[in-house]
Amino acid sequence: MRPFDWDDLRYFLSVARSGTVSQAARRLGVDHATVIRRVDALERAMGVKLFERSPRGYYLTQGGERLLPSAELIQQEARKIGREQISSSRGVGGVVRISTLEGFGNFFLSSRLPKFAAEYPNLTIELLTLQQIVALSRREADLAISLQPPETGRFYREKLTDYWLFVYGSQEYLEASPPIRKPADLRDHVFCGYIDDLVFLRGLDYLDEVGKGIRARLQSSSLHAQTEAARAGYGLCVLPAFIGSRTPGLVPVLKEEIRLQRSYWMVASADVAPSPRVQAVRRFIRAQAEAERGLFLGE
Repeated sequence: MRPFDWDDLRYFLSVARSGTVSQAARRLGVDHATVIRRVDALERAMGVKLFERSPRGYYLTQGGERLLPSAELIQQEARKIGREQISSSRGVGGVVRISTLEGFGNFFLSSRLPKFAAEYPNLTIELLTLQQIVALSRREADLAISLQPPETGRFYREKLTDYWLFVYGSQEYLEASPPIRKPADLRDHVFCGYIDDLVFLRGLDYLDEVGKGIRARLQSSSLHAQTEAARAGYGLCVLPAFIGSRTPGLVPVLKEEIRLQRSYWMVASADVAPSPRVQAVRRFIRAQAEAERGLFLGE
């Protein structure tokens, strides 16, 4: 068999399905002479007669019958590749489930997703902000934003950004409470924080780094609840700069002396990371994080 033009298979399939050259030509939007020429070229290249010609139409030979399933499979794969390679964002469809920490998801990503949705109207985003570790390997999510990327396994890993955390309090609380001039003074103050035995990531255990012996008296698994309690004047709270600096009524405390650094990582299973739908989300999240680098660093 000689090399042949893969596109000739389209003409073969159209004739096989319609039974006549004229009808195949109408479906393909070409003249009947082109159909005949392409089918003849395929037969010559393959060295096999594919059709029996008669005044009443074209009928598959045994060689044509053998080729038909393979040609249909090739067409299906070609269409699939074509859909995945469409550069227009409107050609990207499906569902992408993102698992992210509450801070990044609720306070940063969620407000930016409408812009993404407008650019990708055929793509559905599922945003999980559960306080637990989601297993990408079990397809519980397509993409994860985490503090600790997996060290082993077939994963795509990309560092999104470093970010700083500071101690914040409301102006009313600070004015009514003992002055804070040095880190040791923080031990005399009330803190909001995570529930001790529900901290599921080591990077979320902030208070030990703020000061030895400091424990939160108001504890919640929700960073939003902690933020609101601090804003209401209950006490102090350790917050990422991109949250604390954008929350009305909160001001940083000892910003030069106490600052904690963490990093956000974007992780996806190696099986789904190259897909157009996941690539589109990855590009968007990466661009948003790069554009707001100063916000994450408290600048």
